[in-house]
Amino acid sequence: MSKSQTSFKGVFILLLTSFIWGISFVSQSQGAEHVEPFTFMGVRTLMGACVLLPFILIRDKVSAKKMTDKEIANRRVQNKRTIFYGMIMGVFLACATNFQQFAFNYSTAGKIAFITAMYMFFVPLVGLFFRKRIPLITWIAIILGFVGIYFLSFAKGAGFGDLNKGDILAFICSLFFTGQILLIERFTKTCDGVKLSCVQFFTAGSITFILMLIFEEPRWVNIKAAALPLLYSGLMSCGVAYTLQVVGQKYCEASIASLLMCMESVFAVLSAAVLLHERLTGREIVGCLIMFGAILLSQVTDIVKSRKGDKDNGTSSIEVSSTDSPTVD
Repeated sequence: MSKSQTSFKGVFILLLTSFIWGISFVSQSQGAEHVEPFTFMGVRTLMGACVLLPFILIRDKVSAKKMTDKEIANRRVQNKRTIFYGMIMGVFLACATNFQQFAFNYSTAGKIAFITAMYMFFVPLVGLFFRKRIPLITWIAIILGFVGIYFLSFAKGAGFGDLNKGDILAFICSLFFTGQILLIERFTKTCDGVKLSCVQFFTAGSITFILMLIFEEPRWVNIKAAALPLLYSGLMSCGVAYTLQVVGQKYCEASIASLLMCMESVFAVLSAAVLLHERLTGREIVGCLIMFGAILLSQVTDIVKSRKGDKDNGTSSIEVSSTDSPTVD
């Protein structure tokens, strides 16, 4: 498979992830009307883990029949590594989602969406500290993404004003999402993506569930009232979308992945228009178009790299045959 095909696969998976998350924004808003933040997030995340667990157990049982003893032993070693890495990711996910959910108690959805989307900038910025070069085109696409998110999140003439408690919580949320995205990029190289996602959910869900029992008073009648939003958020947003994120990031650069996942803001606006019959304003349409343009621009880098790589490979092969050199730089 060529680099361009691999890149397209990652782009498609992460856009699908953003689409599911965008619709989930509606369900989260509706669910928050019935249950408190820890209750919603705890039930939702544990539900996502429970969805994946049967699939993993059945898949492993079937595949074990075709594996040698050595392969089974290697898988056990990998499983231990996956559990450890998944728990680290789960801590970051628990912090990110809960800080975001509590931010809604103090700030507006638009400001929270914009501040959370700052991980789109933090991911490549942190990458610089690890000597990871980010192409100029990618930086331009990220800046365009910020502009698009701003148009989607703020009405004309509106701005940040004074920072409040919710804005600070959303900023902290963005930092934890930055860490989670970078951890996924690193851990998926040596771990099974579905298992990594499942452990992540169990860890985040367990932490949030304990916090729910300590700080909240969950009632079954309220959870039942939020059943549909919880089912969608648990099954689709957690069980499916977060797993797609882990899988999709195997085929996509972290900086591009963060930009693609910010498309959830676009899909949130569109889903609200379809499901809640909210009219799109001209400003929101412009924001959507800018975001789509940023995504398309971000792919220019991969296309150029792919073509340059193919050209260089062709040149290298000619040089080797003409010089009969045993090594290639």
